[in-house]
Formats: sequence, structure tokens, C-alpha cells
Amino acid sequence: MHKRFIRIAAVFGFLSVALGAFAAHYLKEHISDYAVNIFETGVRYQFYHVFALFSAGILYKEFPNRFIRWAGIFFIVGIILFSGSLYCLTYIKGAVMPGYKWIGAITPIGGLLFILGWIFLFIGCFKKSISHSKSQ
Repeated sequence: MHKRFIRIAAVFGFLSVALGAFAAHYLKEHISDYAVNIFETGVRYQFYHVFALFSAGILYKEFPNRFIRWAGIFFIVGIILFSGSLYCLTYIKGAVMPGYKWIGAITPIGGLLFILGWIFLFIGCFKKSISHSKSQ
């Protein structure tokens, strides 16, 4: 499991840099500053949680327990929901598509998963091993 977290973190890290460059070089010229700020918030939180996921991957080797595993899962799904919903909102704002504001309701769910991930990561560092499988 720890290697999978590290691989996924590397992919999300690559995407963070690529999306940040896209925002800096393309989006700023084509959509409102408000929409760019939404997009940049998604990139920023994605990048923060790349390091959290990378840490979960490293820590899982030392503390192979379900709390660290769930922390990694929460970070992955949190990135998808939080940052993904902000990327969708940016597209909606840029394309001036009314009626899709409900997508913004997904963002706090991703944020909650980030919080749970951090809590589980903290708890997992105190548990040496609790019903785990060492899948790579």
C-alpha cells in the first residue's frame, strides 16, 4: 500500500505543477480573476495534500496500520473531490454556464476528508500494527 500512495502522490504532484503552469500562462488571459483564484485554490490544496499522501506512504512502512491506510485514502479522495470540484467550478465560471453552482457543495466534503486524513495520520503514528495487509 505504501508504494501505491507514493506513486499516486507523484502523479498528483506532476498534475499540480502542470495545472499551476496552465493557470499562470493560459487561464489568467482568458477568464476572470475570480475564476483563476478558484482554480489556484484547487491547485494549492492539491499540492499540499500531495505531501500529506507522500508522508502517509512513507509512514505506512513504519506504521502499517489501518489508520495510516485510511489517511492515504482520505487524502486521495479529498484531492479528487476538493480540487476536482474547484477545477469544475472554474470551467463553469469560464464558460459562463449558469445552473451548476451545486458543484460547489462537493468542495467541503473534500475538505472534510482532508481533515479526517490528518486526524487518521496522527492516530496512525501511535499504532504499530492493527489488522493490516501489506499490499504493495
